[in-house]
Amino acid sequence: MLSKPERGLKMLPFKPKNNPGKGPEAHIKEAICDLLRKEGWFVIVMHCNLYQHGFPDIFATHSDYGPRLIEVKNPKSYSFTKAQLDTFPKLCANGSGVWVLVAATYSEYKKLWCPPNWYQYLQVMK
Repeated sequence: MLSKPERGLKMLPFKPKNNPGKGPEAHIKEAICDLLRKEGWFVIVMHCNLYQHGFPDIFATHSDYGPRLIEVKNPKSYSFTKAQLDTFPKLCANGSGVWVLVAATYSEYKKLWCPPNWYQYLQVMK
């Protein structure tokens, strides 16, 4: 049987941890996925785990344009993980480009028809 807590001790109310999945980047990702679907793309949002770390955020493919690996970044503040810095060059060297998109706009969407651009977002390039 559980005993009552000692007098004077109070249980603190539950406060959920900040959910990084609902920060600015998550909202941008959601909007980009909506735009891609509107334009006829089949979209899979990648949920990274032990076996997928370093993989871009979105896999999208279109019957006319083929596949794209898309990394979503918050234009106000972003960085690449060590795993991304290791994986992105390998993906590109093996024929799979990585495109960075920072908004759900048609000017960003048009980047998908340009060469892969992930390296242009490296901190050393700023």
